Amino acid sequence: MNAGLMLARILAEPAQAEGLNAAQWQILIAAARALSLFGTLSERCAGLSVPDGVAHILADGCDLAAAGHRQAQWEAQCARSALSGYAGKVVLMKGTAYLAAGLSPRHGRSIGDLDIMVSRQDLPEVEEKLLAAGWEWVKPDPYDDQYYRQWMHELPPLIHRERDRMIDVHHTILPLTARPRPDAAAMLSDAVPLDNGLYVFAPEDMICHAVAHLIADGDLAGGMRNIWDIHCLIGDFAGKDGAFWSRLAARARHHGLADQTARALRLAHALYGTNVDAIVAGRARASDRLFLRCVTAVDGWGRQTRPFTRKGFYVRSHLLRMPPAQLARHLWTKWRKGHRG
Repeated sequence: MNAGLMLARILAEPAQAEGLNAAQWQILIAAARALSLFGTLSERCAGLSVPDGVAHILADGCDLAAAGHRQAQWEAQCARSALSGYAGKVVLMKGTAYLAAGLSPRHGRSIGDLDIMVSRQDLPEVEEKLLAAGWEWVKPDPYDDQYYRQWMHELPPLIHRERDRMIDVHHTILPLTARPRPDAAAMLSDAVPLDNGLYVFAPEDMICHAVAHLIADGDLAGGMRNIWDIHCLIGDFAGKDGAFWSRLAARARHHGLADQTARALRLAHALYGTNVDAIVAGRARASDRLFLRCVTAVDGWGRQTRPFTRKGFYVRSHLLRMPPAQLARHLWTKWRKGHRG
């Protein structure tokens, strides 16, 4: 079995891991590390009967995830403090949002940069406050700075000069050049407050954001983890509310992400057995296999495989981000700058 598919099977049904031998565990752990799911695997398999050596490795995975979570919580609080005088909503995104809201994708999840979203019109104020609090630009190049500000869905990335931690300040969830144009104002308006003064997206918008990040804005790097996030979020939201599926379908249409959401649901069902609404997920497409082939492209040593499939999705990601003529100008500019340097 492909190492990525083996990992998906164990994440979905951890009890099956008790029948693995040492060689299979080596494959599983290598794949989980490569696909940013090692902490998740460690949490899912905690307490199972596994070889002693494996148990120690999984315990380390749980400890590393817990340390990362403490760091993520601290970074969120630092951002809240820096923006304490800002009157608008500061919305946590991705892993930090799952952690702060107590949602199930948080278990063992690796969390990197802090991602937040604010109103686009407030970017100058937010930027000024973060710079005053010790963050500085990662990309000081004038072309990169202009490109981010004119076309992207976020400010150029910032890093704190003392803590060496990055923050990405979004004003929407997809580049402005992308074909879908999600309603960022509606996402901010419906964001849910937390006890600490920060916000997270409403459930339907949280899934739409995960879908956009997975399918509409990238080359599927980290795809298995993103699909796991969607799988867990569906479990958190759909089982508690009979009207959830109709609201998700309506919200996905509103954001221009209906087809992408349907595909993400089908991928989650195929990989993890997610219970999805058949109407919202739609009928399977032959191209779904290519998406699954790409996100599971890892061997038993954690090395990437299927280079032609991955290259095809890499090209696709650029074409999704901007029209061909604009993409050609952008790549030509970057090439010239690289050769002048």
